[in-house]
Amino acid sequence: MTPVLEVAGLVKTYGERVVLRGIDLTVAEHEVVTLIGASGSGKSTLLRCVDLLEDIDDGRILLDGTDVSDPRADDAAARRRMGVVFQSYNLFPHMTALQNVALAPRVVHGVPADDADGRARALLDRVGLDGFAGAYPERLSGGQQQRVAIARALAVQPRLLLLDEITSALDPELVGEVLEIVRELARDGVTILMATHEMGFARQVADRVCFLDEGVVLESGPPEQVLGDPVEERTRRFLARIIAAGRLG
Repeated sequence: MTPVLEVAGLVKTYGERVVLRGIDLTVAEHEVVTLIGASGSGKSTLLRCVDLLEDIDDGRILLDGTDVSDPRADDAAARRRMGVVFQSYNLFPHMTALQNVALAPRVVHGVPADDADGRARALLDRVGLDGFAGAYPERLSGGQQQRVAIARALAVQPRLLLLDEITSALDPELVGEVLEIVRELARDGVTILMATHEMGFARQVADRVCFLDEGVVLESGPPEQVLGDPVEERTRRFLARIIAAGRLG
């Protein structure tokens, strides 16, 4: 079966600095793959490359077998098939939660306004915000804003959901409510590629964990292997620091 996402030999540089050094990665249908690693290891850059927000220097990015990184490919069409949630919520402050979620289906995908609003209400309900459709972002907590951002990403019915450290900007007491939404999405079979520093969550939810180090996938496998019995010494040192910080879970 063709993977939903296939990254082959991906290289990304900024000037003389090489950030990604030949990344190979696949994500199968209904699979949850988590990216872990220290700050600067390339996790966010990889996600931005997959979403075609960054030009790549070498390699290929295939979505359902189609090379969307080909310069002749329609970037906008490919991005319409992916949903992405970043560390910051990036909600439009002058729009309600409902309007934020309904915007892309209506404007980008041409969904009639009533249908887009109906889909948005259903998604807000799905993320536990059915009573907040008319609320503006300033009236929502950080966790609520991030849940609106997740609903907005789902509104385009993405083939692949990309999540970039979505709890890193949240107060600790709000982290759990956002991660629970991702757990539910995983149980529902949504295909997810997610960068996270929440190791306990990765252990519980991921089908596969990829440890990035200095722009390469140094180790990849089931959570119990990578997080519980890593092969690489560099992975063991990284996890030892996480344990010392009390974040392994």
